[in-house]
Amino acid sequence: MANIQYRIVRYGELKPCKTAFIDAHTPGSDQKENFTIIGGGVSESPDQLVHITEQIGFNIGAAGQPPRVRNSLHDHNTAEVFFVLSGKWRFFWGRWGTAGEVTLEEGDIFNIPTGIFRGFENIGTDYGMIMAVLGGNDAGGGVHWAPQVIEDAADHGLILGENGVLYDRKKGDTLPHNVHPMQVMSEEELAKRAEPTTADVLPNHVARYWDMMALSDAQPVQVISGNGLLKDKPGFEVDFLSRNSISDEMHSHNKPTVLMPMRGHWRLRFQDSETVLNPGDTCLINPGEVHAISTSMTGEASLYRVRTTNDPAGLTKTSN
Repeated sequence: MANIQYRIVRYGELKPCKTAFIDAHTPGSDQKENFTIIGGGVSESPDQLVHITEQIGFNIGAAGQPPRVRNSLHDHNTAEVFFVLSGKWRFFWGRWGTAGEVTLEEGDIFNIPTGIFRGFENIGTDYGMIMAVLGGNDAGGGVHWAPQVIEDAADHGLILGENGVLYDRKKGDTLPHNVHPMQVMSEEELAKRAEPTTADVLPNHVARYWDMMALSDAQPVQVISGNGLLKDKPGFEVDFLSRNSISDEMHSHNKPTVLMPMRGHWRLRFQDSETVLNPGDTCLINPGEVHAISTSMTGEASLYRVRTTNDPAGLTKTSN
């Protein structure tokens, strides 16, 4: 039992980092919290705690934000998928964040296209949390920021080095003599960035929670896969399970698997032990590990299951 406990990160034990990214001092973004749960993530700060360091082919992270706090426009080389654990969130994208937008409620999932700048803000009335899956073990080599984000950050004392490390002038940091500031993207590079509209993105990249609950009445829903609701091969696949689509039979997978409860309390059994997973918990199941997942509670119960695939990360498209 002790072994599996090291591979469960409880919601209440998550350790936030408030200085993870270049916009940590920028008004409107300076209250956000970032969490790196499995894998190295893309944090630019040495203060970021990685809860589970194993490399499994994708990264799990999270962002927590008070109302009206936003995450600045950025991009990754690989897939970025979010589902809303709590709160109400507005996602926006494009060079200036005006090309399109979508509002997500609790349980909704968004497979964000690569090649576009994206940001998000909590538009609810309480602190909110979104869970994230990033493709690849190195999550695509970091974050690419819109030029205005880098410029705004410098005005508030934070400089991102070309080595991917943040330097805080408010703390007396200076760039090492052999490190130059991160260069903003050229106009030529910016011109290559896609500007899809909301109508372009919504049908192929967003799945709604209550639709998935209805579809999962008899079997798990393939949410992100070549045959899923959101047809993509980002290096991992995402399934949605509810009470009626699970089997309590013992089984195993031949790839690393992550369980992320959305609603309800889930009984996770192994051959010699068991535990309970709750909303916001994250559990890593190793390949070949025999287990079963079930729920005996009444009422709403749902979870996301993420599994590694052999597909290369970063194949998300703006349309199908």
